[in-house]
Amino acid sequence: MASSARWVPLESNPEVLTKYSRKLGATKGEWLDVFALDEESLETIPQPVVSVILLFPISEQYDAFAKAQDAELKEKGQQISDDLFYMKQTVSNACGTVGIFHALANSSSDVELTDGILKDFVADTAFLSPLERGQALEKSDKVSEAHEATAQEGQTAAPDPEEQFVTHFVTFVHKGGVLYELDGRREFPVNHGPTTPKSLLKDAAAICKKRMEIDPTEYRFTVVALTTAL
Repeated sequence: MASSARWVPLESNPEVLTKYSRKLGATKGEWLDVFALDEESLETIPQPVVSVILLFPISEQYDAFAKAQDAELKEKGQQISDDLFYMKQTVSNACGTVGIFHALANSSSDVELTDGILKDFVADTAFLSPLERGQALEKSDKVSEAHEATAQEGQTAAPDPEEQFVTHFVTFVHKGGVLYELDGRREFPVNHGPTTPKSLLKDAAAICKKRMEIDPTEYRFTVVALTTAL
């Protein structure tokens, strides 16, 4: 599925992600750091929150967990909303853009998505498979240029795109009363059960906590939330 193409990784810097969201066509919404996942800390994030992104290290433990969970879901089956926007990641280090696309495309009315890069991409790929959407992203000069420009805006120096990175963006969204986990490296979206716009942050935080427990020796986790209250 993966191609030989490699992009410069994005930094999970809320200010940069907010600028990138504007560049893609979102006229509302700001990304904020979620510094802790306890209930009291979560209450400091202005509601409504329309999406949550977890940046975490890919490890052998995580890959084994994801493979086992995908196999279980294949066997049991799961319901996926017909209007959920999901795409595969075929470009190395493009997980930041895939994560932002998942967040904004599934919250288009909340972020008041206007004509531009993302709205055009969603329309152009509406009838494509998740893999074909990933391949379309790979071929999009507009998207790759926007991604590269954003990657240069972080607080740290942009790394060499050929450098191998182990951190990964995964997005959580609410769609039709369900909490979905959208990860372009997985076989399909993951239905995590009921949620509401008001409880999305809390419900996503619970999944993030469990994800962090996969490897107790690992502490490189970052959580950001997209709020439309600001």
